[in-house]
Amino acid sequence: MVNAISVDVEDYFHPSEIQKNGPQDWDALPSRVEAATDRVLELMAKRAVRGTFFVLGWVARRHPAVVRKILSGGHELGCHSLLHRLVYDLSPQEFRRDTEDAQRAIADAGGVLPRLYRAPSYSITEKSLWALEILAECGFTHDSSIYPIAHDRYGIPGFERGAHRIKTPSGEITEVPIATARLSGGRVIPVGGGGYLRLLPYRYTAAGLRRVNQIEKTAACVYFHPWEMDSEQPRLAKGWIAELRTYRGLSTMEAKVERLMAEFRFAPITEVFPGSR
Repeated sequence: MVNAISVDVEDYFHPSEIQKNGPQDWDALPSRVEAATDRVLELMAKRAVRGTFFVLGWVARRHPAVVRKILSGGHELGCHSLLHRLVYDLSPQEFRRDTEDAQRAIADAGGVLPRLYRAPSYSITEKSLWALEILAECGFTHDSSIYPIAHDRYGIPGFERGAHRIKTPSGEITEVPIATARLSGGRVIPVGGGGYLRLLPYRYTAAGLRRVNQIEKTAACVYFHPWEMDSEQPRLAKGWIAELRTYRGLSTMEAKVERLMAEFRFAPITEVFPGSR
């Protein structure tokens, strides 16, 4: 079974837990995104793994070499918004402008217009499903922004867990949810990487992916961020919950990701889930 692997390319000061530092502050902070992404690219080249990289438009504007390196490594390019603003905090007009600006920034950097989208913090929820129509209008063929779990910031519990097509007034778009596993009692748990891979023992994610592949007989989509491998990053999150979510497990994340690549087969999203176009 070949699974999809994806990387959300943002700097250490972009996560939602650190949104107190907004765009007006970012230029004054030392950027680490290019070095962190280089580390990811080197690891994936070592393991002969290609994936999908969802790049923040802000990163593409200030570090266009990051986009070019991703493409030269044979990876697929996606869009992760312009400024990492949560979709449900935007009006439809603001979302369209943010998305179009991000697409242009990424295309200007790499010469390729991204056709895959992932919202910051999986913020396409029940109250922002209108965003899918706008994405289809903007030419996106795939979205990977809906997490079928319950969470305090994101998620749509009960949402279809496998990749599937969604019809909008502007056309179809293929939704690729991050991997979840259904336990024998019916409970659905997140097993698609990110914080769940970083914070929990490796065997949690590995067992979940094996259940999806071997018992449910479906491919999974996993993700992580370059900053999750950067244990030397400045600590900006405040409060014990934010600090826990952001910094715990940084020193062990690279080894976990490499082990995943060694034990499972991976490819870019559109190769695993070709979609509707």
